[in-house]
Amino acid sequence: MHDIVQDYYGKQLHSSDDLKTSACCDASSLPAWLKPLLARVHPEVLARYYGCGLVCPPLLEGCRVLDLGSGSGRDVYALAQLVGKTGEVIGVDMTAEQLAVAEKYRAHHAEQFGYANVQFLEGYIEKLDALKLEPGSFDVIVSNCVVNLSPDKDAVLRGVYRLLKNGGEFYFSDVYADRRVPEAVKNDPVLYGECLGGALYWNDFVRLAHRHGFADPRLVEDRPLAITDAKLAPRVGNIRFYSATYRLFKLDALESACEDYGQAVIYRGTIPDHPDAFTLDKHHHIETGKVFPVCGNTWRMLQDTRFAPHFEFIGDFERHYGLFEGCGSSIPFEAKDNSGESCACC
Repeated sequence: MHDIVQDYYGKQLHSSDDLKTSACCDASSLPAWLKPLLARVHPEVLARYYGCGLVCPPLLEGCRVLDLGSGSGRDVYALAQLVGKTGEVIGVDMTAEQLAVAEKYRAHHAEQFGYANVQFLEGYIEKLDALKLEPGSFDVIVSNCVVNLSPDKDAVLRGVYRLLKNGGEFYFSDVYADRRVPEAVKNDPVLYGECLGGALYWNDFVRLAHRHGFADPRLVEDRPLAITDAKLAPRVGNIRFYSATYRLFKLDALESACEDYGQAVIYRGTIPDHPDAFTLDKHHHIETGKVFPVCGNTWRMLQDTRFAPHFEFIGDFERHYGLFEGCGSSIPFEAKDNSGESCACC
């Protein structure tokens, strides 16, 4: 599979126009604050962009960021501007042709930004240990439509967890399926290169995250993917594919379900470019100044991370009220009264 991916992204694709699905983001959907950052990125770097989402979470100033499958460097050079001269961005990729483009314009971007804070490493995202990166040294790890291309996704998440600081996050976009992908699709070189063959069934991804210490994966946004090549579409049958962005926090105290401790937060409106509201994930759009009830996990994702200074916190963990209503889980027992009219042992 490594050979297939290296050939597809190194030799078969020459620009995003060569793709046969709608995986690449439409520039018109970019937020206003990102457009000037991308305007400073060299056109050749932009032309060889094959991502499926936006992997620029807020509050990156001064952070150390790792980009898995950085390709020609588009996201790295955007992130370099967000982390600023006190931060650092490292890109990892296995495709020599892509890395050559990224390296070719490193000096160009340092001149554009007024500082040099980027480096690129050749390597496999399943073998991050081989790159001699210090464990627990990254604030944020990102990836854009690359994890699906890996033949060993367990190794990827294991490496990510090892490299993140406590309170750090894995913020990444990828392709998912509404069911498990059959072998015929997995083994099709074009479908694999187009990020469909290696796509995980979404529920298997949740299990994968749990297995490697990420107890509560949060879906940030998603959209359906279209297969725009008429000859390619019949090969996937009825499988539906989605581009989705998740954030996974490295927090040991997270629980496997959203538990209610009677807590709430108030967003101060102080995160740059987010004066009116902060979106933690698809179900937590927190308006400025409004008391917003949260479960214990959401509390910790805000209290025990870089987001803490931007919130007021109400409550603690002294009293438990059961499952947090509306978080996708419910009590498994039938609701009956306690009148004592029926015998539990009958």
